[in-house]
Amino acid sequence: MSALADALASLLPAPALRAVLIVGAMMALFVWGRLRFDVVALLALLAALAAGVVKPEAAFRGFGDDVVLIVASALVISAAITRSGVVEQAARRLAPRLTTLDRQVGALALMVAALSAVMKNIGALSMLMPVAARLSRRHGSPISRLLMPMAFASLLGGLVTLVGASPDIIVSKIRQDMTGAPYGMFDFTPVGLPLAIAGVALLVLTHRLLGAGARKPGGDALDAAYEAHGYRLEARVEDGSPAIGRPVEALAAEAGGEVEVEALVRGEHTHLRRPGRRLLRAGDRLILAGDPADLQAFVERAGLSTPADRLPLDPASATSAAATFAAAPAGAEPDEAEAAVVEAVVASNSMLIDWTPAQLRLHERFGVTLVAVSRAGEQGAQRLKSFRFRAGDLVVMRLRRSALAETLALLGCLPLAGRHMPLGARTASYWPLAVVVAAMALMAMGHAPVAPAFFGAAVILMLTGAIPPREAYAAIDWPVLVALGALIPVSDSMRSTGATEMISAALAHTGAGLPPLGAVALTMMATMAVTPFLNNAATVLVMGPIAAGLAMDLGHRPDPYLMAVAIGAACDFLTPVGHQCNMLVWGPGGYRFGDYWRLGLPLSVLVVALGAPLVLLVWPLAPP
Repeated sequence: MSALADALASLLPAPALRAVLIVGAMMALFVWGRLRFDVVALLALLAALAAGVVKPEAAFRGFGDDVVLIVASALVISAAITRSGVVEQAARRLAPRLTTLDRQVGALALMVAALSAVMKNIGALSMLMPVAARLSRRHGSPISRLLMPMAFASLLGGLVTLVGASPDIIVSKIRQDMTGAPYGMFDFTPVGLPLAIAGVALLVLTHRLLGAGARKPGGDALDAAYEAHGYRLEARVEDGSPAIGRPVEALAAEAGGEVEVEALVRGEHTHLRRPGRRLLRAGDRLILAGDPADLQAFVERAGLSTPADRLPLDPASATSAAATFAAAPAGAEPDEAEAAVVEAVVASNSMLIDWTPAQLRLHERFGVTLVAVSRAGEQGAQRLKSFRFRAGDLVVMRLRRSALAETLALLGCLPLAGRHMPLGARTASYWPLAVVVAAMALMAMGHAPVAPAFFGAAVILMLTGAIPPREAYAAIDWPVLVALGALIPVSDSMRSTGATEMISAALAHTGAGLPPLGAVALTMMATMAVTPFLNNAATVLVMGPIAAGLAMDLGHRPDPYLMAVAIGAACDFLTPVGHQCNMLVWGPGGYRFGDYWRLGLPLSVLVVALGAPLVLLVWPLAPP
C-alpha cells in the first residue's frame, strides 16, 4: 500500500494525490457496503475539507445545485403520477389482450420503459408489478419471466430523456461546467430511444434464457405477495375461541388444504412440528402457511388473532426518535391516522438484514407490526419474532398510513404497490400527466430551463391537490439528495486539483491506438463495470470528468464520452444489488443472484454494440 502511495506521489502533486486517495477510499467504502451510501458521501466531503482539497466556502454549494432540485422535483412529480391512477387504469384495459407470454413481456416492458422516461423508474416498475402478477395468475405465465424484463426495461427507459435517470442530469451538469451549455430535455432521445426499443425487443426474444431460473406460477415469491401461496403467519388462540379443545389436524382439515399448519408453539420454549392430534389451548400459537386471503378466512373462522389484531398501533411508549414517524400529526383527520397494511421487499441496504423483529423491537421503536413473511425457495416453521431478515424477503407490515413512506425508507424496504397499498385516486386523474407534458414542452421549446420547469410542475401539483404536501415530502429520497450534495464538491476537487487531467492524460496515452469507436465503447464498458459497486450518481461524478478529460486529450468533443458515461451508469443489468429496480424484483421473482447475468449479459452486449455507434452518429467527435 505504501509503495502504491509512493508511486502516486511521484506522479501527482500533493493536492491531487490527496483528492485521488479520498475518492479511492470513498469507492472502497461503497464496495464494502457496511455504511450507507449517503454517510459515505458525507465522510468523503468531511475528509476533503480536512485535507484542504475542498475549500470551506465551496463545501456546501452542492446542496444548492440544480441537480439536487431537479431530482427532488422529479420524485414529487413521479409520486403524483403514481397517485393519479392513470397508469393502473390503462394497464387494466390492456391486460385482456395480452394472451401470450411474449406479448406480456413486450407490453409490460414497453409500458415501464415509457413511464421511466418521465418519472422515477422504481415508481414506474412498482405500479406495473401488480399487473404482471394478475397476468401470471390468469394465463399461467411464470412471473419470473415478466419481472426481470420489466426491471431492465425501466433502466432502458431512463436513457430516453434528460429527466429519465439521475446519471443524465449529472452528465448535463458536467457538460454545463465545461462548455457553459447543459443538455436539453430531448438531447438524449436520438440515442436513448433506439436503445430502449432494441433492448425491449431483445428482452422479448431472450426472456427464455432465464431457463431453470424461472419459477413456475404458484411457487414464486411475487405470487405470495399478490394473493398466491407462500406467506407464513403466526396466529394465536384467544380465550373463547371455538378452536379451544379441538385437535390441530381437525382445524387444518377445515381449510381444505389451502392453509397448512406448520407448527404449534405452546409457551415460549415449546416448538412442536406436525402437532397432529394435540388439543388446542388458549394462548397457543400456530404457524400457518398459505394464500393471504385463505389465511385471513381461516383465522376468522377459527377465532384466532394475528399480531396486527393484538398490538395497539399507537407507539406512545416508544423511546426511539424513529417512533415520531409512526405518530399521527397534530390535528390529523381520523382517516389519515388509520392503520395501513403494506407489502414490501427488504432491500440490500436495509437495517433489518440479519436482525429479528424481537431484536429490533419493531413495534416499540418504529410503530411497525410484522404480520407475515415470505422467502423465495424456503419453507420453515418458525415464529415471526425469531424470523431473521434477509435481502429480498417479502414482508407484510402494519403501520400508520400517514407515515408509511417515511417508515419504509427508514427501515430500507421497497413497497409493492398492490392489494393493501392503493395506487391513488379511485377515478383516474389526467391532471398530473398534463402538467408534466406542459413542463416538458416548455423545456423543449427553450422557454424554461429544466430546474425551474420541474420545480414549477411540482409546486403546481401540490397546490392543486394532485399530491398533498405531506406525501410530496415523503416521496423525496432524502439520502440520495444528501449524497448528491456531498459528492458534487468532492468530484469537483478532482478537477480543481488537476487529478482529473492527469488521469485522463494517462488513459489517453493508453488508448491512443484505439479507434474512436473503441475509445467510446471502452468508456461505456468501464462505467458499466463500476456502476454495480457504486451508487450510479457517484459513478457519473467520478467517471464523467475523467471521460471528458480523455476526450479533450484525444482531441475529440466531450459529448460522445459523456453520453457513454450516462449510458453505462444507467445500464446495470448483471447483479440484483446495483440498482433499486433490480432489487425490487429479486425476492418477488424468486431469482437467484446468478439469474441476472443470464438476461443481463446479452442486454449489456447490445447496449455497447449499438450504443457506441449511435453515440458517434448523433454526437460526432469533431464539430461540423
